Amino acid sequence: MRSVLLVLAAAVCFGTTGTAQALGPDADPVSVGAARILIGGGALAAMALALHVAGRRRGATGTSVAPTSGVRPPRWPAWVAVVVGAGGVLAYQPAFFAGTAANGVAVGTVVALGSAPVLTGVLDWVLRRRFPGGTWVLATALATLGVTVLASASGSGPSAVDPLGIAASVAAGASYAVYTLAGKSLLDRGWAPSASMGAMFGVAAALSLPVLLATDTGWLATGPGLAMALWLGLVTTTVAYLLFGAGLKGLTPATVSTLTLAEPLTATLLGVLLLQERLPATAVLGLAVLASGIVLLAVSSSRRMPRPAAPRTDAAPAPRPRSTPEAQGGGLDPVQPASPEVPRNSSTAPEISSRTA
Repeated sequence: MRSVLLVLAAAVCFGTTGTAQALGPDADPVSVGAARILIGGGALAAMALALHVAGRRRGATGTSVAPTSGVRPPRWPAWVAVVVGAGGVLAYQPAFFAGTAANGVAVGTVVALGSAPVLTGVLDWVLRRRFPGGTWVLATALATLGVTVLASASGSGPSAVDPLGIAASVAAGASYAVYTLAGKSLLDRGWAPSASMGAMFGVAAALSLPVLLATDTGWLATGPGLAMALWLGLVTTTVAYLLFGAGLKGLTPATVSTLTLAEPLTATLLGVLLLQERLPATAVLGLAVLASGIVLLAVSSSRRMPRPAAPRTDAAPAPRPRSTPEAQGGGLDPVQPASPEVPRNSSTAPEISSRTA
């Protein structure tokens, strides 16, 4: 259940993005997105580096832990996963903004957020040979339906759908799937969550700098603009992806992708509470359906969490050493083995199932 709660907490952080932008100054979305990745990704990279240095001083790596039990590490080099994940991080925001600009916020959001869990589950199935399961299919269908009903309640968006805009929104969902799976592959290698997120977002932050400089950055010189940039960078990126990475370590990418659909749920509730937005009946229905899908998956995932195995009681106790003159004098009994033989059917550590969700 801990991993589920971590991912849901990350989704809550993600869900504050729209409210922070609404309360901040008007700015180019590309500029805002670049500043967000530069600040948040840079902070993630700095934190990962600090933990690595501190770990080396203590005689540990600081950025890696034991590989996930029962999971075969990927065959490709780790730097490939870092570069691919950083590419997914960079590609997400322009693709998302292009989709919403072409077809409106409602349609663009539905296609991007709705396609992300499906694409993550399919890619995870193809690359890792793990079917997400029937519960995930049902929960994802419910959550996606809820997002669709919630977005349609806004009544925004053009009457005709632009195919290129749909393609851009699907590309945003695919970008999310790519960096989620890349992060999971690093975790499977034994990387710590802070190290995997810091590496991907650190590379993305470095590549975001020229993008930011190519846009109008005047909004950053204002107090509200700087506050918005810091919130988007440190809360919706640094804190959010630390929680995201910690939760991803104990769950499958497909499950994590569906749980993060709590983001539009959070955004809608904040709009009502802070921005005095009104929800029509269809929007309330969409929220209820979306929440039901998330709750279904959360409960199912918590029930599948591996539990520590109880200590074995059927193993024979180790024989006591014989009392001989040699033993009393400090010598070893040549007949007594140094340690009892461990039965072949015993286990020194509980096997963790690769399907925790």
